[in-house]
Amino acid sequence: MIPQVPQRARRGRRAAAAGLALATLVLAGCTQAQQRGFMPGPVDGREVTDRTERITNLWVGSWTVLVLVGLIIWGLTIWCAIAYRRRKHDKGFPIQLRYHVPLELMFTLVPVVMVLTFFYFTQRDAREIEMHVAEPDTTVNVVAKQWSWDINYVDQDVHEPAGVQSFATGEPGAADSLPELWLPVDQTVEFRLDSRDVIHSFWVVDFLYKKDMFPGHTTSFQITPTREGVYEGKCAELCGEYHSDMLFNVVVVSQEEFDAHMEELRAQGNDGQLGVDLNRNQEEWSMREKHDDAGPRVTEETSSTGTEGENE
Repeated sequence: MIPQVPQRARRGRRAAAAGLALATLVLAGCTQAQQRGFMPGPVDGREVTDRTERITNLWVGSWTVLVLVGLIIWGLTIWCAIAYRRRKHDKGFPIQLRYHVPLELMFTLVPVVMVLTFFYFTQRDAREIEMHVAEPDTTVNVVAKQWSWDINYVDQDVHEPAGVQSFATGEPGAADSLPELWLPVDQTVEFRLDSRDVIHSFWVVDFLYKKDMFPGHTTSFQITPTREGVYEGKCAELCGEYHSDMLFNVVVVSQEEFDAHMEELRAQGNDGQLGVDLNRNQEEWSMREKHDDAGPRVTEETSSTGTEGENE
């Protein structure tokens, strides 16, 4: 005699198969942005640096687990509210339980296991992301200041023109006048970060990484750009009134183009390094000229008198 599968078991298997098929269909239909957890990056999904894939996987994996746990918790909560609701003919109070050792153990162990698991993967990936090789291919020193950036190429001993605050943030064509940081593709770059005045944070959006910059203390990190292009950067730490003006562009090019740009900077007389002792209002940086073009600003003197005037 052929054993018969109970009708309830067959229905359960069909439901599980249908759920698996639906989940597969949903995942297969995800766009690149959805698969990346809506993290910044090119629409085709190609990685920008050697670290972005690891960062994205940590982000997507963490949120996937959290969503599944949230669905389970909400599902159990709704099921308990429906299954154990008070019926029309119920009287008195339901049975009160003071202890339920297996349930209490589960409520304790499951969160501990989740936290330890998240800690393990976070520590593993953070260690790899922060890893420094002994001899990077090129070294860049970035000096933050209120409210722009100075960029030094340490190995080539040249620098970009001193950064000037952009008074045209949000206006058409403003991006063309922002400070630029050039990097060679497929070369390991070490960033050494300094601040001239207050705490800033160096953030290249598509690199999925940011690093704080402290006065009197140099921080560093290393990456290998893997895709040519122009990437937006900004300060990610509220650093004063014109924090939104602290924008810059990262230009990733071939080694030949990078070398040609270094020679161009040298031909322009930009030899040496811009130190942290420079002042953002030095006249040769054209800060006052740009300030005049931007119009008057409120100072302590004018705010007390209720009128506007130029900074002295």
